[in-house]
Amino acid sequence: MLGPRGAGRGAEATLLHSRFTGPRRRIKNHGMLTALFEPFLLRALLAGLGIAIVAAPLGCLVVWRRMSYFGSTVAHAGLLGVALGIAFDIDLTLGVIVVSLAVGALLVMLERQPLLPVDSLLGILSHAALALGLIAAARLSGQRLDLMGYLFGDILAVTQLDLVWIYGGGAVVLGVIALYWRTLVAIAVHKELAAAEGHDTARAEAALIMLLAFIIAVAMKVVGVLLIVAFLIMPAAAARPFSATPEAMVLLAGGIGIVGTIGGLAVSTAWDVAAGPGVVVVLSAFCLASLATAFAVERR
Repeated sequence: MLGPRGAGRGAEATLLHSRFTGPRRRIKNHGMLTALFEPFLLRALLAGLGIAIVAAPLGCLVVWRRMSYFGSTVAHAGLLGVALGIAFDIDLTLGVIVVSLAVGALLVMLERQPLLPVDSLLGILSHAALALGLIAAARLSGQRLDLMGYLFGDILAVTQLDLVWIYGGGAVVLGVIALYWRTLVAIAVHKELAAAEGHDTARAEAALIMLLAFIIAVAMKVVGVLLIVAFLIMPAAAARPFSATPEAMVLLAGGIGIVGTIGGLAVSTAWDVAAGPGVVVVLSAFCLASLATAFAVERR
């Protein structure tokens, strides 16, 4: 997604760098109002909105199930996918998705072993995957990787192919979530009781892990490896104090994610900062305001 590998490593490095710096240079030269009509900014907006919508139900499930550490593990593995994608001359999004799904499948198998608790297992895999990704990136002889773009995201560099991944894959993710929604909610309430009621908990949990792995891989372009988990859980956390039902929480989280994405994109383009941190800062403000409001209401 960030350009062909090609034979000329120097030319490729220049192309890779321009993909991240070109859009912001145009904003700086022509001003914010003119930039609103730029195709790259419209693609960025569409990408952010698509990720926010798909991330809403997954983020709620992550908050209910306390799975944020799992998200970090898969996100860290994404950097390894980028390095392998460049090394083997394949589409980088596809490389990240393959590695993320492989890590997800590995976690599905390993979480059933009795030797180590799941949180310890996730901690080991998370940092091992990040270390392997950094080593693989460094070992790409003559290849320039914009690690800041991968670690913190660059929504302004989104392409039309990225949008196909986001909306095509997002539609599949939402369809699978709808299929297993009742089971996933029942597991979040009480796993053993859900199994006793006849829900296929093993299949639903495996589906959730693979869906999380997929959407984290796709969303890495928007908010980066290090901040994707925050993008998942912050809208859900902000929506939780004001939601009476699981479905209401999903809808409110989606709305907060959309507003946060638009606000973060505005911060990024206006102040020339990375979009990922900008989005997370706006979402953090929502979380703090939500928690402060809920605390004030409880004290009355």
